[in-house]
Amino acid sequence: MAVTVMLMWKAVDIKIKEFWDYITSTHFWGPLANWGLPLAAFKDMKAPPDIISGLMTTALIFYSMAFMRFAYHIQPQNYLLMVCHFSNVLAQSIQASRYLNHHYSVGAKAKAASPLAK
Repeated sequence: MAVTVMLMWKAVDIKIKEFWDYITSTHFWGPLANWGLPLAAFKDMKAPPDIISGLMTTALIFYSMAFMRFAYHIQPQNYLLMVCHFSNVLAQSIQASRYLNHHYSVGAKAKAASPLAK
């Protein structure tokens, strides 16, 4: 019985050490810091679309696509970083569609052509 308890304690101790090694690594803190990008994009979806920068949104889409590939190809793979950048691509794509609808849709052209439009 004592041997079983000792083996279980040793197994838990190893997992705790691996957990703390992960928590103190850049594989955890890098993606955690990057979550600011998609969170800001999701928050900005409530803002009016005329403040969206089309160039910056496009740049962020390509940036996140490149880093999704990087997160998948490094060893060991960083799935937390990959999910973070996937959600940023999703959020920025929604922002890009809002930008395009606001600036290039038929209703926006009609509104711009009207002299009384505000």
